[in-house]
Amino acid sequence: MPSTITPINTEWEKKRRLDDHDSGHGRRPPNDKRTGGGGDNDNWNDRPQGNRGPREKLSRARLGLFFALAGDTMFFVAIVSAFFVAQGSSHIDAYNRYINEWLPTAIPPILWLNTAVLLLSSVTMEIARRTMFRENDVMDEWLGLGKPLTRRALPWLAATTVLGLLFLAGQAEAWRQLGLQHVFFASNPSSHFFYLITYTHAIHLFLGIGALGVSLFTLYLSRQLETRQILVDCTGWYWHTMGVFWILLFALLAFFQ
Repeated sequence: MPSTITPINTEWEKKRRLDDHDSGHGRRPPNDKRTGGGGDNDNWNDRPQGNRGPREKLSRARLGLFFALAGDTMFFVAIVSAFFVAQGSSHIDAYNRYINEWLPTAIPPILWLNTAVLLLSSVTMEIARRTMFRENDVMDEWLGLGKPLTRRALPWLAATTVLGLLFLAGQAEAWRQLGLQHVFFASNPSSHFFYLITYTHAIHLFLGIGALGVSLFTLYLSRQLETRQILVDCTGWYWHTMGVFWILLFALLAFFQ
């Protein structure tokens, strides 16, 4: 008795795979039709041309911050290069004597404490940044169950702000101590660069504190989840960068004069 072969409805199978985004391997891609995660019903696969989801917004914000920080990096590199040039500069006076006007500036001890404070603030900032992306809390906000992200991140952002202000207060105390020793901006090339480096970094950190203030304000008032996430995330990366800059600059002032 001849065997019978049941035909396979290949056309129906192809249609099912297209509808389910199935490649035939039994797996679906991770970007199968689902919301983008911003609470605005943004579909990652089927949205109007030019409309961006939360992930694209976050990537673009980080990219913009990267270019801004690249400019800051070049600025500090120029200062460090001028530091070493000035340190090695010398001349021969009218009496044929070798003159080098560089006199190392003694680092106020409080700068060591300031460095520890800034490192601690970077830890609190990172905790706040990671808190904004906790999956369970994000889901609760999508479902309208309050604002758990704000409740968890707010204390850490506030702690970072307080530590940043303490760092700036410590820098002001260091400048005061140098003033009592009659070491000023124009005293010698070394003190010139000390004030230039510390003042410039303090201005950048003050801008970071301003960003923290905006983040705290936005956590209270903004209803857009992705807006709060992007703002805290970019503020965090900016703050970490200022911490890295300070470590390098402080090492320069403490060990390479």
